[in-house]
Amino acid sequence: MSTSTHPPITRFVPGLEPAIAALILPIQREEFGIPITLADQPDLGRIAEWYQRARGDFWVAREGEAVVGTIGLIDFGDGGALRKMFVRADHRGTGLAQALLDTLLAHGEAQSIGRIVLGTTGPMRAAHRFYERNGFRAIAAAELPASFPRMKVDDTFYERRLGLPRA
Repeated sequence: MSTSTHPPITRFVPGLEPAIAALILPIQREEFGIPITLADQPDLGRIAEWYQRARGDFWVAREGEAVVGTIGLIDFGDGGALRKMFVRADHRGTGLAQALLDTLLAHGEAQSIGRIVLGTTGPMRAAHRFYERNGFRAIAAAELPASFPRMKVDDTFYERRLGLPRA
């Protein structure tokens, strides 16, 4: 897909879990070689419980029955954890990733979440550049809030204070 249009972004509704896992797992395992399974990610089977509580939420972009993009926000009390931002390869470069992130950031600001924190892995270099272009700054693991829900595979961390302009 080479146009600058993308599928609409909507809030997660129950029943989409298998389509979400079908997007995320191959990207994690095949594209980035991360040895992670569905069992390692219990949130993927219980999205409403994990994400759609307190000030959190989860969004998807769908093309037909297929989920082609996802992003989630977990309210951890001292901020929001950005999780599960994935875009199918043929939808990258269309503006979908930016639209997903903009949706999450607008929600975070509307919910008065003061900062968004995320963990990622070293191999996801394009994601690092994307977050940096969007005003996130790299932080050390020691700077993570105590209540941040850290995943075992994460080794690179970013934070963005909301209400501040992009870098």
